[in-house]
Amino acid sequence: MSMRIVRNGDVHVSVPIGVPRSEVERFIDAHRDWIAAAQKKTLANQQQRAAFYDQLPLQTRAQCDEAVRRLKGLVEPMLEHHAALMGVMPTAVTYKAMVSRWGVCNVRNKGVCFSLYLLLLPEWCVEHVVVHELCHLLEPSHNARFHALMDRYYPRWREARREARRLVGDKA
Repeated sequence: MSMRIVRNGDVHVSVPIGVPRSEVERFIDAHRDWIAAAQKKTLANQQQRAAFYDQLPLQTRAQCDEAVRRLKGLVEPMLEHHAALMGVMPTAVTYKAMVSRWGVCNVRNKGVCFSLYLLLLPEWCVEHVVVHELCHLLEPSHNARFHALMDRYYPRWREARREARRLVGDKA
């Protein structure tokens, strides 16, 4: 049997088929302290994430337009520089308020999209995301070849990813 705390704080228990309910309940009871500590940590992470994203107000069209303008000014020079080095070019670049990911690459149409919340990261972390999405134009999956491309074109990518996760409150 195993258990984990999911992002919303719920406890998920995995149990082999046929294990009696009483045994599952004993397992849960034996881990009450762990559950309480893990839920407390999950709540703290949720609060840190909310505080991070709340730093960039995107409630009005004007706020969104301003964020897009600022992010374009930051990302486009990075895109031009790294695309030239890598011999790739996205067909389209878009920007939107995404909290589940920093960027997305559509490998079919070769378009990339960046989260407006990149504005909350240090510039060197933003650059890591730009290179990451451009690498997907060369290698769609996160396999060894992809990681080798990241190592080649942005050697500090692991450090940048750790820093971005730390700032948001995600596990590093």
